[in-house]
Amino acid sequence: MKKLIYFFLFFSFISTATAQSIYEPIDLNKVESSLKDMGKMWTFDSVPVDYFEKEYGFKPSEEWIKEVMMSALQYDNFCSAAFVSADGLIMTNHHCGRSDLPSLSPEGKDYLRDGFWAENMSDEIKVPKIFFDQLMQIVDVTDIVISEMNTGKDDIEKVSKRELKIKELEDKYSKENSLVCKVVKLYNGGKYSLYMYKRYTDIRLVMAPDFQIASTGWDWDNFTYPRYELDFMFYRAYENDKPVKTNHFFKFSKNGAKEGETVFVIGRPGSTNRLDTYAQLEYYRDYQYKYYLGMYNEFYKVAYDLFIKYPERETELLNSVMSIGNGRKSFAGRYMALRDDFIMTKKKDFEKKFKEKVNSEPSLKAKYGHVWKAIEDNIAEYAAISPDLYSVNMNPRMKNIYLSLAEKAIEYANQMKLPEADRKAEFKSDKLEATLAAFYPPNIDKEYQDKLFTAQLNYIGIVLGKENEVYKNYSNAINKSAFFSKEKTEEFLKKSADEILACSDPLIVFAQYADKKLSELRPRVREINSGLQVLEQLLGEAAYAVFGEQIPPDATSTLRISDGRVEGYEYNGTLAPAKTTYFGLYDRWNSFGRKSYPWGLHPRWQNIPEGMDLATPIAFASSNDIVGGNSGSSLININREVIGIAHDGNLESLAGDFIFLQENNRTVSSDSWGLMESLKHVFKTDRLVKELENGKIIE
Repeated sequence: MKKLIYFFLFFSFISTATAQSIYEPIDLNKVESSLKDMGKMWTFDSVPVDYFEKEYGFKPSEEWIKEVMMSALQYDNFCSAAFVSADGLIMTNHHCGRSDLPSLSPEGKDYLRDGFWAENMSDEIKVPKIFFDQLMQIVDVTDIVISEMNTGKDDIEKVSKRELKIKELEDKYSKENSLVCKVVKLYNGGKYSLYMYKRYTDIRLVMAPDFQIASTGWDWDNFTYPRYELDFMFYRAYENDKPVKTNHFFKFSKNGAKEGETVFVIGRPGSTNRLDTYAQLEYYRDYQYKYYLGMYNEFYKVAYDLFIKYPERETELLNSVMSIGNGRKSFAGRYMALRDDFIMTKKKDFEKKFKEKVNSEPSLKAKYGHVWKAIEDNIAEYAAISPDLYSVNMNPRMKNIYLSLAEKAIEYANQMKLPEADRKAEFKSDKLEATLAAFYPPNIDKEYQDKLFTAQLNYIGIVLGKENEVYKNYSNAINKSAFFSKEKTEEFLKKSADEILACSDPLIVFAQYADKKLSELRPRVREINSGLQVLEQLLGEAAYAVFGEQIPPDATSTLRISDGRVEGYEYNGTLAPAKTTYFGLYDRWNSFGRKSYPWGLHPRWQNIPEGMDLATPIAFASSNDIVGGNSGSSLININREVIGIAHDGNLESLAGDFIFLQENNRTVSSDSWGLMESLKHVFKTDRLVKELENGKIIE
């Protein structure tokens, strides 16, 4: 019996730790942190050229850095992209732009399912409301912002003064330069930089592949590797109704990625929390990420159940399933990292060494020595109110229509208690009848709303527990609330204002509880958040004072360059290859019975295309450091040639929110060679192929 116990203790000891071989037991007492754990997302005003030369034998020139910076683009406020021809051709991910495809599809066409290709330039479709930003210049404004912030009397005033100064700087530079200007907080506020962008707003769709090849494996393959998909899309930027002319773009490599090759990811990672304290990470683990994952799990069930039940509504429901599934898996991976003893031990060791460096220097100790304890105290206060806060302050997409109607009824009752002159226009006598007639929305999707109610109920149970009175009351709503029926709602609204506000309808009770609870909590939350923002800035200042630019700042949705190599890694007791091929694509389709979900192939792919060599690479892994927001980033070689387009990372990369572990954190990309072969042999987009091969439009 003892032997069996020892075996399980040993196996659990090694099975949760990442970045290690399963054959090498880990002694947590010997785990140490490294500055490499802080990652490789370098800002363009601080590219570590000496490190690049030492690590890769390549020292980029100032001209190389500027060209790379100005060839890259930010896609709206959520993805990355780049110019890939002198005529304004832009490459990004399919999953960044796919939500627009249904609305762009004319009657009888389905561009999401089947893809789109503009045979002629006149066929390129204008896409409303999207834009791409090109970074032109970076200006250091650290002293200006911090000096103004330090004039505040307390934390709330300091934060307010900082935000006002940032707005003033953005307005000033925008007016002077006719550019979009944004002040970016780096190192939690240890450094402030003003980023100046040229914005392109006339954007037209050039080519989109079919959904199946762009998202092979759907959510199952999302954040995994080996991978077999071509996640790309092409747009073009126009000015004055003509294609943009630019000298800054990445040419396509003829050969794609080579195993062991030095590669750079050029894109805008969204956000990371690598400088956060151990107390903050514990809070994410025990409250925030735990609750978020619970919410996404419930929400995903709603979307997925409807998607499976109504295959005829595939295009309508697909984006919801994929979007929610992406968020769900992202939080699952990060939550898994926070429960990993190896990662948490490394983070604790980093904090210990950081504190020691601060406390060993009297001037630093006097200014920053208190920060960790103060953050811990703030986090403890946050933790105490978090269950109440998260139970009533959920994602708006999770709110069911019945609860919204209850809130609307409370507003109606409160308005009726006011003198006529003080009421909102829609509640005054001349419009009241019309307001009540339109109170209950027509054509409610009852099945969806009922599922959403159940999801919200389950989420409240996760946060508060099913023995909590709030949960119990809410669980009665589906049987006892008037708002699940139009007729009962209309009858309910005949009550007096006082009767409505004093009634026992479960949704009225919950809505009043939620409003009261949020009113109580908001001032405290604001106070805690302001305190944390000031303390996090001090933490960032301390990090900048101790480490300088040896470590890159946390991701801030701004352009970065990340270095790495094309290489596989060890996982699940086997090896992941550096590159995957079209053979794997067809193996997945056949291995899963040629079913449409989730490894299906569009009819154009189901027969092996003539001229296609199945040994051609379709995807590859590299040791670059990326996170959400890097989707659509170009991977370039030292010659500034595109060798791939990043679409996400492997499951292990999701720990990258807190730590970068190069042993098995991988960027996953579509290979430019495989992409080009698909354009030639499957999509037959000759005009696009010639433009990519020549770096300009060929008439």
